[in-house]
Amino acid sequence: MINTLPLLDYAQSSHDIKAINQWRTDVENQLQESFEQGLSIREIILTRSNMIDEALIFLWKHAELENSNLGLFAVGGYGRREMLPYSDVDIMILAEEEITADQEKLISTFISSLWDVGNFKPGISVRTIADCVAQAAADLTVATALIEARLITGNQQLIKWPRRIVSQTWTDKTFYDAKMLEQEKRYAQHNHTESNLEPDIKNAPGGIRDINQIGWIAKRHFRVNRIYDLVHLGFISEFELGVLEEAESFLWEIRHHLHRLTKRDENRLLFDYQRDIAALFGYQREENKSPNYPIEQFMKRYYRNAQQVSTLNEMLLSYFNESVIAPRLPNYERKIEEINENFKLVDGKLAVQHHKIFSENPSAILEIFYILANRPEIEGIRARTLRLLTLAAKRIDQDFRNNPAHQALFMAIIRSPYRLYDTLVAMKRYGVLGNYIPAFGQIIGLMQYDLFHIYTVDAHTLLLIRNLNRFKEPEFAKDFPVVSSVFQRLARRDIVYLAAIFHDIAKGRGGDHSELGASDAIKFCLTHGFTEREANMVAWLVKSHLLMSVTSQKKDISDPDVVKCFAETMGDMEHLDYLYALTVADINATNPKLWNTWRASLMRQLYTQARDVIRSGLDRPVDYQMLIEDTKFAASELLVEDFALNQVEQVWQELGDEYFIKESADEIAWHTRAILQHGDNPEPLVLMRAHRKFAQDAVQIFIYTQDQPNLFATTVAVLDRMNLDVQDARIITAVKAFSLDTYVVLDRFGTLLTDPEREHTVKEALVKALNQADKYPGLMQRRIPRQLRHFDIENTVTVTLNEALQQNMVEIATLDHPGLLAKVGGLFMMQGLDIHSAKIATLGERAEDIFFVTKKDGKPMNFAEAKTFAEQLKSALDEASSQVCSHH
Repeated sequence: MINTLPLLDYAQSSHDIKAINQWRTDVENQLQESFEQGLSIREIILTRSNMIDEALIFLWKHAELENSNLGLFAVGGYGRREMLPYSDVDIMILAEEEITADQEKLISTFISSLWDVGNFKPGISVRTIADCVAQAAADLTVATALIEARLITGNQQLIKWPRRIVSQTWTDKTFYDAKMLEQEKRYAQHNHTESNLEPDIKNAPGGIRDINQIGWIAKRHFRVNRIYDLVHLGFISEFELGVLEEAESFLWEIRHHLHRLTKRDENRLLFDYQRDIAALFGYQREENKSPNYPIEQFMKRYYRNAQQVSTLNEMLLSYFNESVIAPRLPNYERKIEEINENFKLVDGKLAVQHHKIFSENPSAILEIFYILANRPEIEGIRARTLRLLTLAAKRIDQDFRNNPAHQALFMAIIRSPYRLYDTLVAMKRYGVLGNYIPAFGQIIGLMQYDLFHIYTVDAHTLLLIRNLNRFKEPEFAKDFPVVSSVFQRLARRDIVYLAAIFHDIAKGRGGDHSELGASDAIKFCLTHGFTEREANMVAWLVKSHLLMSVTSQKKDISDPDVVKCFAETMGDMEHLDYLYALTVADINATNPKLWNTWRASLMRQLYTQARDVIRSGLDRPVDYQMLIEDTKFAASELLVEDFALNQVEQVWQELGDEYFIKESADEIAWHTRAILQHGDNPEPLVLMRAHRKFAQDAVQIFIYTQDQPNLFATTVAVLDRMNLDVQDARIITAVKAFSLDTYVVLDRFGTLLTDPEREHTVKEALVKALNQADKYPGLMQRRIPRQLRHFDIENTVTVTLNEALQQNMVEIATLDHPGLLAKVGGLFMMQGLDIHSAKIATLGERAEDIFFVTKKDGKPMNFAEAKTFAEQLKSALDEASSQVCSHH
């Protein structure tokens, strides 16, 4: 404990209660200095609480309330003596009977003095005992506050009343049930996970509220003041108390830093603060590690801490329910069902036959999960058994892993027909999975500091397995029709489940995580009864798990050569089927917001086209002439009723072969019909339709207009203004200098095709801009989203020559921000380059876009020109990124 500066020295020398302000500022500086010199956070917050007590007692006396028969109580965090720099000072003034007029005047003086002091944030309630009874019965928040009400000064006879009132108004069961329902609602607000990217360290699962919850329920029943007192009552072990106190101190330190950084009562660990707080905890940049390494290490500690807290919360509160509440219910009769010599069911939950089961028979550590995975009616594991299990899990070593019986049990769990996801989550939660597969233990709590991966690596991995499992359930088949049927015909689902477990297991180690994970997977599979061929399949899936998403999102899959190359990498339908199922589940488990019907359509298109290539024979070359003729015939069939064949041919002879190779018959018919109906009208033609064939949330915009140098830049600038995100662009120039452009856009509001007025506005804006070819519409200034300002992404520009197309492929990776594509389009225009097609991929905060370009004469840039252009484009991107960061 530190000796803080005495308040009386300040107040008496100045004869002004506002001197408390200066005193509190000086004491805060003293506390911060002591904290920086190594004094524990517990000492700091206790001293601060005592300091506030001192100030309130002084003001209580100053208001002449010391003989008033009233009591001044601290409630909430202040009642627990847990005060951070900007915490609210919650107090209750309690009276036995109705408050008199004289007392009201004195209370009014006291409250005024609190506001006069200035740097208190008081939360004040004035109640009689009768008020407390009525309000506690009606309001769980009031009842909870009363449990921790602590008398600061005043009438000592009132000290017992707050808890007595709660005992009168709530039974053990009604209070427990209400608090658990409240916790469930709180968890729902944070997506039922400890691993949100920007966690609320007070209210999220695994936060300070979870520790408070244990205290509230236990204090209500056992009538104790501190969680420590519960050790002597056998409710919590010394070890569990140690884990809780260490976790609580860590969370308090984070809160302390958040308060100091923000100068307010801030509990959200936003990106804005994570880098600074990681540094305050001593996490430093390391050689050969990413700039975000310190943040990722700090957040890993936070997530592991949060998981420990939420596990203890679950275990201790279940124990309370099973040992205190359930046995006292009227007509309670314990239901016991024998399972085997190791386990029984007690009231629907698994329990050990005796407390030495795990030490005498270590295989029971895995057997309990095997039973859980194969008996869907079982509600969970009894709290006493969980305590024994979490201790036993720490003893899993190499001998345990090498035991063939244990290896067989682990694979039996992986192959279980029911709730594999829930079982693996429980295995992770209670320390079994991370100890059985040590490499998995290393990724528990590991986050990636970006907006693309919204879960920790371990949480993402288990969600991937949940997604795979869902593919066999009828209710998910309508959302994933193709992949569901593919998954259901896989010969060995355990192959794809193990690939899921290992696909990201090497993240955070440095090096290529796919290669390292594949190596881990082979060793594991060969020791767990897989043949060499099966082990190689798992390893191949781990190594190739990004291939399908990269191909579909970054390459032109309307190009038969791209599809053929991908199909050759697959080699056969078995590899394609396994990879397709794994990839769809993986993307959905990375960030559900990124999965939309447009992305689904790209994956499905690549899968079906690769399947056709494999079935027709990989050694069979692409017959381009036959492909063109087939496409033309199919398109003409769709047009023959409305137009003469010679009219159609007249439009088509203006277009090159590439158009008929890359566009579908349906799209060609749509374009041709529109062009023929438009006739010689010089106005630009703009059409829209839902991209129904593949994607419901994507809109196709078709533009037919005279070719002009700033066509792409002008169009994307307008689309950006209209809140439309371009995903794909194809620009085809006809022989007579007309351009046929198709853009696939995602509508931020989802109303483009259902709101005729908005559709008309977009079309009108495009026509107007395209008519004024010499006037580039310019960029719309839009606010940079807060989260984007904290990412430092290295801008890269690569320019290569595509020999077959005789076009330059320009690949850029940069920080995504409003208007990026329009800016890039303007840069291409200024350099005199024509864009022929573009693939746009936004992955969280990162934009990865590919453009196929030529010079005005239709020829690609030579090496020197490409090098100069790449440098100019990178310089422009660097400048744009610095402007984004300067907003921070």
